[in-house]
Amino acid sequence: MTDNTSGAKHIEQTEEAALEKRVKKLLSSEPILSAKNVEVEFTLRGQRLKAIRGISLDLYDGETLAIVGESGSGKSVFAKCFVGMLDNNGRITAGTIKYDGHDLVKYSTEREWRTIRGKKIAMVTQDPMTSLNPLKKIGVQIQEAIELHQGLRGAEAKKEAVRMLTMVGIPNAERRYNQYPHEFSGGMRQRVVIAIAVACKPQILVCDEPTTALDVTIQAQIIDLIRRLQQDQGMTIIYITHDLGVVAKVADRVAVMYAGQIVEIGMVSEIFFNSRHPYSWALLGALPQLGTKGENLPIIDGTPPNLFNKIIGDSFAPRNRKALNIDFLAEPPMFDVTQTHQARTWMLDSRAPKAEPPDSIRKLSARKSAADLVVSYTPQPIENLNQEPLVEVKNLRVTFGSGKKKFVAVDDVSFTIYKGETFSLVGESGSGKTTIGRAIVRINPIAEGEVFFGKQKISGKISKEMDLEVIRKMQMIFQDPMASLNERAKVDYIISEGILNHHLYKDNADREAKVRKALDEVGLLPEFSSRFPHEFSGGQRQRIGIARSLIMEPEFIVADEPISALDVSIRAQVLNLLNELKKKHGLTYLFIAHDLSVVRFISDRIAVINKGRIVELAETEELFRHPLHPYTKALFSAVPNPNPYQERSKNLLVYDPSVHDYSTDKPIWNEIALGHFIYGNRRELDSYRAELIKA
Repeated sequence: MTDNTSGAKHIEQTEEAALEKRVKKLLSSEPILSAKNVEVEFTLRGQRLKAIRGISLDLYDGETLAIVGESGSGKSVFAKCFVGMLDNNGRITAGTIKYDGHDLVKYSTEREWRTIRGKKIAMVTQDPMTSLNPLKKIGVQIQEAIELHQGLRGAEAKKEAVRMLTMVGIPNAERRYNQYPHEFSGGMRQRVVIAIAVACKPQILVCDEPTTALDVTIQAQIIDLIRRLQQDQGMTIIYITHDLGVVAKVADRVAVMYAGQIVEIGMVSEIFFNSRHPYSWALLGALPQLGTKGENLPIIDGTPPNLFNKIIGDSFAPRNRKALNIDFLAEPPMFDVTQTHQARTWMLDSRAPKAEPPDSIRKLSARKSAADLVVSYTPQPIENLNQEPLVEVKNLRVTFGSGKKKFVAVDDVSFTIYKGETFSLVGESGSGKTTIGRAIVRINPIAEGEVFFGKQKISGKISKEMDLEVIRKMQMIFQDPMASLNERAKVDYIISEGILNHHLYKDNADREAKVRKALDEVGLLPEFSSRFPHEFSGGQRQRIGIARSLIMEPEFIVADEPISALDVSIRAQVLNLLNELKKKHGLTYLFIAHDLSVVRFISDRIAVINKGRIVELAETEELFRHPLHPYTKALFSAVPNPNPYQERSKNLLVYDPSVHDYSTDKPIWNEIALGHFIYGNRRELDSYRAELIKA
């Protein structure tokens, strides 16, 4: 065993012992909030939907409890019960929520809730833009919370607001105080929302998906910020998320929710390394980090139950391949696994046959490092890959605006995408990823440079015939499946719009046959063609977007963040679908993403882009094993690791552009090793070569 391996093992054991000691200490104290048999109903279109079905949960002072599960499992609804923020048509129909000597279920007036909401239990919501008033200055919004809950006024309240901005890591706080929400980035707006919540000095802070829409580096910074604030303020945190990498970083305990119930709860180590419920196995198994490259990720069959209907038996039974007969007849009780770990499954009954977790869960239980998780894959040597270029980008430059307001979004970018490969562009928001993809398919105009498809130039002015050929052979899958689909059109029209516009069908029967074929290829039923987009889940809407691209029979697809808004289980389905379609049709992808765990699973080669310029490019496993550029290293350091102990002990690197001195020694784009390109000057290239030799 090397010194590095021994050291990492020691750190992991120290983290494990510390966490176990902390959780047991917490559980030996009295809970600060206790929910018992809580039920919540909504009335929609005259029907009753039971969103929460008999949940019991104790929350302890100073802990971080993560609540995980797919969209629609009831995570946010349950947490909103603590702050009286249920929608008007939702109500608690049974149970108690005891906090600070009061039963919150009995609170019925806004006056009663104001004694709790913000002051004692505060909430950070998912979308900071909808939480902030776009017409009010940032500082004023923080100051209002301070004046309402801390009793400070005027200059004192303003001084405290500036201090809060500084505390959450916003530079130039006094100047930023007078700015509006639209002048802040997504990460900065989330920091402001956190500042408003923490300004109330609550005992409990509910964080509802606070990092879902953020880049991996910004996400890591927000998570660290919340942890630091928790320690400084002595808060208890409820962290709602579907990102299990985030859970590994923040949680002391984890509650897994499904169909309005908690189906498993335990210490974070128990859920990750010794989970017992088949739904927990399914969620963990869908993580790309646990996949085998070149093979499908495990998926969860079927869909969650319809909560308008009465559920008989185990709610997960119809999707559980290992379900027992009793699962369809009787609801299982909560079984004790340990003093700190319970699961709601008949598999834990003494009479049930022993069930082993899937292979992917065993891989996680082996506690491998992030670098070793995507194993069982031997990458082809770069010289053996298909070297037939399909898309070539040469010295691409894209600008927006003009004169003094001219902004360079993409600067001197060159790369080649080979036929049949998945080439990924990764980087933070605003780095130019999407702009490059849109420029290739001729949505964004190009200021300088050239784009070739096959061996034909497709940038600039081209003939109508060539334009039609480009439209047919180059398609784009967009990030937000809801925003990119016409809400007023039926699926039949949405999918066939391209062939309708360009007359790529013989007659209506041929068009309908093409729509049916496209639906079938993405795993949707033919009868879905008569429905509207709002009738589908997020994953189904993304499949419709993919079908819309496939019907054109393209050779090349730009997939722009196609899974960023999806649950981990739906994400696995879409990734599998993209890989299957690639093999079946010989497709070539430009895959744009900021989730590096997904990029590693699906990509052949990766280009890392920062502020409009590609700084490093290499075969996927080569780049993950030997990242050289400091920006690449910073991105990779922020990738969530599903091993909680390694995730907590890793060092988060922050990229500092000032490390580059290009005043005299100018940078160049250089192939530092076979197929491994990097941007740097002579001094930097020498250090990168030395680093490769050591590796």
